[in-house]
Amino acid sequence: MSARTLLEDNRQVTRAVEMIELGARLQMLQAETALPYERLLRLYKEVAGRSPSKGQLPFSTDWFVAWQPNIHASLFYNLYGYLLKTSPLDDVEAIVKAYRLYAAEIESLGVEPLLSITRAWRMVRFVDAGLLGTTKCRRCGGHFVTHPHEIERNFVCGLCEPPARAGKGRRSGAIH
Repeated sequence: MSARTLLEDNRQVTRAVEMIELGARLQMLQAETALPYERLLRLYKEVAGRSPSKGQLPFSTDWFVAWQPNIHASLFYNLYGYLLKTSPLDDVEAIVKAYRLYAAEIESLGVEPLLSITRAWRMVRFVDAGLLGTTKCRRCGGHFVTHPHEIERNFVCGLCEPPARAGKGRRSGAIH
């Protein structure tokens, strides 16, 4: 019985370390592991070399549907959905693996990822709660993160129809 507990504890620590290395906030670690707060705090300091960020997690769903963040959020969410459908991963494992794929793809384009692992996790929770959904673009056929009651028949994504000022600034995260 105690061997099983040690193995499960080891699995939880490994999961927490992986999320910390990707920049997860303490709230995400608390929600997705069974480790006590004090242990997570010590683990965070040991792995990250600093204390965890304080403050509340972002709650607004509007960030995910703004033009540039939507492209990043949609890329991540499609990777996440594909992993859930095609592999025996649990929800958190799929989030971590999808985030790694997203970050690698974005960095291969020479762009900084706009989406953090914690924001990606929040987005998945927003979709699960019905606060966000996905809608298919009528031009390219891609699936994009949208508010749940988007009019599907007329939806055109931000890649097919960028806003007038899109790409005019030098903001990080621009995909060319």
